Amino acid sequence: MPGFELFGDAERKELNDVLDSGVLMRYGFDGMRKGHWKAKELEQKLQDSLQVKHAQLVSSGTAAVTIALASAGIGAGDEVIMPNFTFVASFEAIMMLGAVPILVDIDDTLTLDPKAVKESITSKTKAIMPVHMCGSMANLEALQDICKEHDLLLIEDSSQATGATYKGKPLGSIGDLGCLSLDFVKIITAGEGGAVLTNNEAYYRHADHYSDHGHDHVGNDRGAETHPFLGYNFRISELHAAVGLAQLNRLEEFVAIQKKNYTIIREALSQIPEVVFRTVPEGGEESYSFLSFFLPDLDIARKVSAAFKNNGVDACFHYYDNNWHYIREWQHLKDLKTLYPLSQEVKDGLSYLQTKSFEQSDHYIGRNISCLIKLSWTEDEVRNRASKMVEIIKSYL
Repeated sequence: MPGFELFGDAERKELNDVLDSGVLMRYGFDGMRKGHWKAKELEQKLQDSLQVKHAQLVSSGTAAVTIALASAGIGAGDEVIMPNFTFVASFEAIMMLGAVPILVDIDDTLTLDPKAVKESITSKTKAIMPVHMCGSMANLEALQDICKEHDLLLIEDSSQATGATYKGKPLGSIGDLGCLSLDFVKIITAGEGGAVLTNNEAYYRHADHYSDHGHDHVGNDRGAETHPFLGYNFRISELHAAVGLAQLNRLEEFVAIQKKNYTIIREALSQIPEVVFRTVPEGGEESYSFLSFFLPDLDIARKVSAAFKNNGVDACFHYYDNNWHYIREWQHLKDLKTLYPLSQEVKDGLSYLQTKSFEQSDHYIGRNISCLIKLSWTEDEVRNRASKMVEIIKSYL
């Protein structure tokens, strides 16, 4: 990870098909296309590869979450339970619809703690949204049981875990809706882009229309299409879809490389009794895009993280002090710093952040380091990296 490390002839070919036709938009211009429909091809390939009936490409992973929620009717004042360890896009996408993100604790999976989820359900709760961070997953069986008990939607944000599976099923295909990111630093990249996945025909139809100004996409005359409801512009371009198509065809190759590199480093770190690896739920298999582990305490994790950076062990993240991925530094959310007025429902709904503490999550994130697994490393580079990591960690224990 990420896929851009291995750009090659396959990506160039798909891009040149689009440039040769001159049609960069995914809709219309049928006569000019010379038979090339990259977005449609990529959607079909996503359906086949990720075992879902429907895939709708959109402009980003953030857009995918917003569209998934909107497609299921979630909006003003509704509450969506999500983890407090994620990328800021997760709560941004919820708030875009006037809904309220309810952030709850994670456990040693680095994802949603089912117990914390249960304790956060109210009469306003409409959905539970696990975020499969750093290539692995939440306990989806437990979350499915909670959703059934309380008649809630399960929406997977699988932006960081394409290629991972749970009980034999690809992540993103298990909930009522799934969301993928295809941005520049994902295992499968389109440069920019995302996808909504679902087996529900109505949700798919809503996503298809909503992401393109409400167009119904009936017939082959775009100007004659009707608008069953309001929508917005979250379209992907043919250029982005072309890159994503070439990359998705290489998903198994990428996962295999990551697994090999991941395994070498994990086996080396396993020599250290004080290193504990994140829990992967029973029946789950990671995408191997990150190796995440816990050290004995916050102080050691901070020192090891700094030493990694100072000694050339790059792309290892100690998220406790990171302002993109963990709630501790999300002051712009806590203080509701926006360019426009928020609804009173959102203001009231987020007031809990002024007093809420997350000791359990601090316990895990404070001790965690997550290391990106690159596709471009040689085996010698991986082994040298693993040796250096072991040496550094041991020096602080």
